[in-house]
Amino acid sequence: MAAGEGNLILGIDIGTTSVKVCLVDPNNKQVLSKQTKDTQANVPSDLGSEGNKQDVPKIISALNSCVSRLPKDQLKQVGRIGICGQMHGVMLWSNKEDKKAWDCIETYMGCRFEIPKENVSALYTWQDTRCERSFLDTLPVPQCHLPTYSGYGCATLFWITRNRPDKLERYNRAGTVQDFAVAMLCNLDHPIMSVQNAAGWGYFNTCVAEWNSDILQGASFPTHLLPHIVKSGAIAGTLDRPWYGIPSGTSVGAALGDLQCSVLATMQKPDDAVLNISTSAQLAYVMPPQFEPNIQCPAKIWDTVLSLGGQDCAVSSLRVVPTLLGERHVPEQNASILNVDPGTLGLGQVFQAVCSGLIENLYGMMPRQMLVASNIERIIGIGSALTRNKVLQKQVQEWYKLPVDFMSGGDAAMGAALAVVECQ
Repeated sequence: MAAGEGNLILGIDIGTTSVKVCLVDPNNKQVLSKQTKDTQANVPSDLGSEGNKQDVPKIISALNSCVSRLPKDQLKQVGRIGICGQMHGVMLWSNKEDKKAWDCIETYMGCRFEIPKENVSALYTWQDTRCERSFLDTLPVPQCHLPTYSGYGCATLFWITRNRPDKLERYNRAGTVQDFAVAMLCNLDHPIMSVQNAAGWGYFNTCVAEWNSDILQGASFPTHLLPHIVKSGAIAGTLDRPWYGIPSGTSVGAALGDLQCSVLATMQKPDDAVLNISTSAQLAYVMPPQFEPNIQCPAKIWDTVLSLGGQDCAVSSLRVVPTLLGERHVPEQNASILNVDPGTLGLGQVFQAVCSGLIENLYGMMPRQMLVASNIERIIGIGSALTRNKVLQKQVQEWYKLPVDFMSGGDAAMGAALAVVECQ
């Protein structure tokens, strides 16, 4: 079989806590095989709780492990690769001749990628809060529809430029971890980034698909680190060499955002909205084409709180604001508990109030009126934190008063595979 002529799609999702891969038959959009592995990649930050970093070699090791465990006969049939991953974060690497960011170790089934730790920075994730409001207020105003928040790639690079400038002397490339994976697979000299990930970095005008280069240069931002931009779904390159049986020359799509791919894998109709609650919580729906934006462990406590929280007697005036870490648009917002009295402190009542507070927080950012105005008729609920929690499900229904279906879905790896199929 010639390279790139296979009839299967490999989907990859490089998430915040794990890597997931799957092989999809594009003819019926069915998943044939899948693997997942926790990355255990978190590393201590010198900034304490304000920093959130991950070990890139561990992430790529998990990716190698997942792919290597897929059926060998199916890997030989892969004709395209789609990749997505955790959005907003940033990592730096070197592509200098004497300091390459990746090595290819030959195996009997093709190469395995290894990452010299000294040639890559840590991954500064979307959860990084080093860019406090006082720091963000010193940055130039972006020309884009999204404000810049802590954890966004450009904000983190601004912080590194001003506080760790020596780090920029060690590396000459930057991107999200999924962009790095694409560059590694295709042996790209310069990283390629889709408009989805670029929008998640800040300082990117989605209407014209360009970085705010003039604004960034005027603020002494290292613009030479910015990736080249392509449309979402575009092919970034081809597999540079065989990879666990996948032929060299196989097309690799530009990396996409995990949220978008989760929505793509879940939506059944244009008037569906998708609510995902897992590591984080998001509510999303697809805008029309003409739109332009201005460790699981046994714990019986869960059985108890789910039971008590679902009882009618648990309903009370107790109110919980659950934003312990704030929100991007209000990072200074703290968590709080209101209306506390001797009659509202039952375990079931507290749990019910926490669940209500979680959905109320989402509702404040995207209320029912916004969904209705966009002709949304149904919410599809996904994510383990939602599909396993009947109390949380009830709160979704009570707050939004729309038909809600809860299902196992949101497979971002599958969505990444489907995105490559649909854009051919």
